[in-house]
Amino acid sequence: MGVAIRRRVAAWMNLFSDCAVFRLLPSVEKAGAESNESFFPQKHEPMIPALPVQPTSPRRFHPSRCVAILLLTAAAGLPPCAFGFGFDDVAKAAEQLAAQPWKKTATNLPRELEGMSYQQYRDIRFRPDNALWRSARLPFEITFFHEGFHYDQPVKISEVGEQGATEFRFDPALFDYGSIKLDPEKAAGLGFAGFRVHFPLNNGKGKDEVLSFIGASYFRAVGKDQNWGLSARGLVVDTGLPSGEEFPRFVEFWIERPVAGAKELVLYGLLDSRRMAGAYRFILRPGVETAIEVKARLFLREAVGKFGVAPLTSMFFYGENQRSGGDDYRPEVHDSDGLLVHTASEEWIWRPLQNPKRLLVTSFATVNPIGFGLMQRDRDFSRYEDLEARYERRPGAWVEPKGAWGPGRIELVQIPSPDQSNDNIVAYWVPDAAPAPKQPWDVEYRLLWQKEVDTRPPNSWVTQSRRGHGYPRNPDSNVGMIIDFDGPLLRKLAPDARLEGVISSDAGIEILRRHTFRNEATGGWRLVLEMRRVDNSKPAELRAFLRLDNNQVSETWSYILPVD
Repeated sequence: MGVAIRRRVAAWMNLFSDCAVFRLLPSVEKAGAESNESFFPQKHEPMIPALPVQPTSPRRFHPSRCVAILLLTAAAGLPPCAFGFGFDDVAKAAEQLAAQPWKKTATNLPRELEGMSYQQYRDIRFRPDNALWRSARLPFEITFFHEGFHYDQPVKISEVGEQGATEFRFDPALFDYGSIKLDPEKAAGLGFAGFRVHFPLNNGKGKDEVLSFIGASYFRAVGKDQNWGLSARGLVVDTGLPSGEEFPRFVEFWIERPVAGAKELVLYGLLDSRRMAGAYRFILRPGVETAIEVKARLFLREAVGKFGVAPLTSMFFYGENQRSGGDDYRPEVHDSDGLLVHTASEEWIWRPLQNPKRLLVTSFATVNPIGFGLMQRDRDFSRYEDLEARYERRPGAWVEPKGAWGPGRIELVQIPSPDQSNDNIVAYWVPDAAPAPKQPWDVEYRLLWQKEVDTRPPNSWVTQSRRGHGYPRNPDSNVGMIIDFDGPLLRKLAPDARLEGVISSDAGIEILRRHTFRNEATGGWRLVLEMRRVDNSKPAELRAFLRLDNNQVSETWSYILPVD
């Protein structure tokens, strides 16, 4: 930033204390119907809102000075923003929180809400006519989750507007309790468990749920024509360690009031757990691939065993590489089918997911990764045949780091699961240099929720990984694998192109046969392997890619053969 710009910034910094928030004049926008139920969207007609609010020390608003700020901001080439409250305020709160001993939030559920089933919890619905910003006809609306089920700790939620921060007060009248019989007096002392964000994403006739925050640091989003699937988290601590996992929790949120016609929504979160606290800023941009810009500043109270950044959580029950062990008509059941990694050396690595019999933790060491994600590549309904779950419509989530993350590893945790109800897959970044206690540690990344425009290598990629044999004349204990590749480069090759499948493995596997040939049915290419396990006491690793004229022309297929 040049000297002139610094001076302009200094000038409008002097105006901060007197101008809470500056916003452009709103334009008129048509309001639509909205969905009320997270993960299972339904449509409702717009009504007049009645959400109670409580001011929390509002700051004086001076329009003339805010106009001056706009002019100075424009002269400096900077966008207008909410000056009364921002990331630095949340970071200061996180630092102060981390300097104090951790205090666990007490549960406050009445007996009627304790031990309820998921279906019972779903019966408690936020009344859509109470949606925040509905009467203002803004493009975004907010609805809230009730406490209950696993969600037994309240979350403080406030709006950031021209008058400063305003807390939303819980009121039982905001909810329809359905079949749940709850004394209003017992519910009066409760709070919100989380919230949903709505935006006209699909047909434009109503507002669809696009983002949801509920439970610990979990959140998930969808893009256009997507169904709810995998989740993201603010942070993971000691995942997969014998000591047990620590679950940081968002204890407070601040949501900026958007202007009419806004295409993005800014919100902040305060994270807390026994050994750390953190400040988060999320900028939500709904679209064909919904994007969330994430900025975090973390403060450790004490050292941790493992520190996982940009975590993704998904479900893999069974798939093409691991058939169902039961009598299930569905060919595959999963929210994601592989981990994709893009390294700074421009290598693309694809690791198919599994539901192992034992806990399986693997990783890819790298420096300054370009990206990683849990993806859902199977997009045909025939792969799943599930008319309710519609797994083919569930998004993949792709993480794009901002700045240099330095050395570390992308870790994949795969947990045994007896059914599809468990999120048994976790992927995240572990820095080699863990944050020091009491010192700020910053990280930024972009999170993309994809379906129509899945991130993938430019030349060719794996489309399926199948385990097993065809008709065996002499059955044996050998392991067979079929890997199909496709992509624009492969489609251009002649059927007799000298394409070579390059295979490598660790000492636990002996490769017996390999064969690479064109797949006439798809136009791609197929690699067939037969191998023998040398040591079945531990997992073994396989790597394969396609090579043409000594050049790698596909992503690297990296497969873990688990213990049988």
